[in-house]
Order: sequence, then structure tokens, then C-alpha cells
Amino acid sequence: MASAVWSRASSIVSSSSVISSATVRRRFPLVGAFCVLTFGLSNLSYSLLKTGCAQSLPFAPLLRSKFGGRSAGSRTFRSARMEAGGNTVPSIVVYVTVPNKEAGKKLAESIVREKLAACVNRVPGIESVYQWEGEVQTDSEELLIIKTRQSLLEALTEHVKANHEYDVPEVIALPILGGSVQYLEWIKNSTRD
Repeated sequence: MASAVWSRASSIVSSSSVISSATVRRRFPLVGAFCVLTFGLSNLSYSLLKTGCAQSLPFAPLLRSKFGGRSAGSRTFRSARMEAGGNTVPSIVVYVTVPNKEAGKKLAESIVREKLAACVNRVPGIESVYQWEGEVQTDSEELLIIKTRQSLLEALTEHVKANHEYDVPEVIALPILGGSVQYLEWIKNSTRD
């Protein structure tokens, strides 16, 4: 599947010739995650998932015309909106940056051990540019992508503050609007009440 995504990305880039192929290789793997987190997972079609950039319905016709594909209803993709009920709870994705792999591993494991999250993805090799004490700083960091219940955000934030090396750790939460019912149920069952 990765080679199919890369082929599509390469053909799109080669037709525009504005972006180098090296740039696409570095950035394209994160495009899918960015789109999912930005636009949500509701009403996805399988063909949109294959492109690496899953979009909600307002953007689907544009992507289908660009990449070809079927309408959202033409292929079975079991998804759920949070308000649709089921056996799920309101869930969130939380971003936390850490200074290095060791700190990321230690914090991720403590979060899961305490059942403050069902899963923590560790994304190494990000570069953060920010202002601190009046100066622009650039640091290599690791990004933690944490999936948990909305009701655990306060406890998770306190845990991060108590176990983080930074004076002001990044803790940013985004709602999960929908997705795989089984995965959302797993988040519920893998975290504390």
C-alpha cells in the first residue's frame, strides 16, 4: 500500500514540478495524519483512505475527481459518529512533545500503565520552532499522539505536567468525531472510568 501511495504522490508532484520528490518523501507520510486530525474521519470512503489523505464529505468530491474512486456509500467502511451512540464514549487525540526518545518512551509507558490512554504513538524526528523567553528556538523533539477518553483529559494533563522535563509542556487535545466502532470501543475498554 505504501508504494501505491508513493506512486500517486509522485505522479501528482511530477505534474506540478513545484515540489521536489525529496520534499514529498519527507512530508507525504504525515499528510494522511494531518488530514485525518484536521478534517475528521466521518463518512470516509475506502478510496480516500488509500490516498493517504482521508477527508470528510465536503472535500470528498474534489479528491474523488483528482484520484478517482467510489462514493462513500459504495464500499463498506464501518464507521461511527460519536453522537450515534453505540458502546463508545467521547474520545480525543492529544498531542504532547518531548525532548528525546528516552523521555517519550518513559512518558508513553507511564500514561498507558496508568490507563490514562489506550494507545500512545511515538513520532520521532520532528523539529519544532517556537518562541521562548523572547527568542526564536529550534529543537528536535518526539511527538506523542495519545488516544484517550475526553473525560481523562484533566488527569492526563496533570500526569504529563508531573512527569515532563519542560516547564510548560505541550498538551493539546482534539476531538475524535468518529471512526471505527471497534477502535472507539477499545479506547473505552482500555482506559479507566
